[in-house]
Amino acid sequence: MNYLIMEDFSGQPVPFIFPRRVDHADMRDQLPYGQALSCGTVELGPAGFVCSGGNAELGLRARPAADAAVITEALRTR
Repeated sequence: MNYLIMEDFSGQPVPFIFPRRVDHADMRDQLPYGQALSCGTVELGPAGFVCSGGNAELGLRARPAADAAVITEALRTR
């Protein structure tokens, strides 16, 4: 899956996960949030989420540990 980490209106990171067939830049254009913080691909491995890659068009790269933590927190059981 692809992902974007966006900054919401209160300054908190928010993950958006979407199919690989959707381009990062196209998804960025659809989101109502301000700043894109990072992007890449995400997979669920035995030890948790693994984030990598980036998008040259957006000038963004994955932040492996930070992005995995944001996604993990967003998807944790409440």
